[in-house]
Amino acid sequence: MNAIKGYKMFKNRVDAGRQLAYALDGFKDDDAVVLAIPRGGLPLGGIVAKALDAPLNVILTKKIGHPYNREYAIGAVGLEGSVINKTIGVTKSYIDNETARIREKLKKQHDKYYKDRSPENLKNKTVLVIDDGMATGNTILVTVELVKKQGPKKIIVAIPVAPKAAIEKLEASPHVSEVICLITPKYFRAVGQFYDQFGQVSDEVAMQLVEESYVNGI
Repeated sequence: MNAIKGYKMFKNRVDAGRQLAYALDGFKDDDAVVLAIPRGGLPLGGIVAKALDAPLNVILTKKIGHPYNREYAIGAVGLEGSVINKTIGVTKSYIDNETARIREKLKKQHDKYYKDRSPENLKNKTVLVIDDGMATGNTILVTVELVKKQGPKKIIVAIPVAPKAAIEKLEASPHVSEVICLITPKYFRAVGQFYDQFGQVSDEVAMQLVEESYVNGI
């Protein structure tokens, strides 16, 4: 992928993860937990967790898309909770059906990633929410609302690239303590536009990253 003139490019997710870890060095002495959004956020999350000597967890939440535009998040579902924004034209039956369907998928993800382990308790922790980038911020915004229910001390959203409007949306949330973003380009079409290599992260690679964090004692 060709670089956009005037804008920095990341070689791949490893490169972005290393740069993000450097930017987050100030949290090394915090009682932090890294929460990576699967699957694209896990390579970055693994690098950040190792650099900060912090546990790596997977965010087991998924957005509920609007029935007429699945990319537009109207809420999020977790294993034990959900957040739904008031949206005109969305029926309760649609939300109930989507919640049940998504939660079933999340249970399968939990079994894949954690097996016989349990996620870290987030109460009174500094939580670093990591992804490989964001376009609108809607998915992270509703995800953060679910994370907040677990009682963390503060929530930091850290991403390599995002448009200014998405960052401002997160900064306006009462649940987000700080947003750290390495690049805020004026012209933004998609996250992958700012990576030389931006292939999909497979389930196998994602699970290996989580497994390695436990084996290495992160």
